[in-house]
Amino acid sequence: MPRILFHSFSMGDVEDPDHHASILLNTFMSTEKGQWISDNCPNAEYMIAQDQFNWGLRVSVQGEVEDKLATEYYLKWG
Repeated sequence: MPRILFHSFSMGDVEDPDHHASILLNTFMSTEKGQWISDNCPNAEYMIAQDQFNWGLRVSVQGEVEDKLATEYYLKWG
């Protein structure tokens, strides 16, 4: 099962990173791509880490899917 980085974005240095990220992630998960992740990757998780290239934080959404689903994902969203 390949591990896929589905989405990532930068976020400023905020007082409560989890709260701020949850708002942005909720918006992302309501998109077609986010719905696909919800439907096909039950173990998707998000991580918040220091952004190595910019001031602030980087939020990433990743998870593992079966090979067939990984192919579908890459064909749809590259």
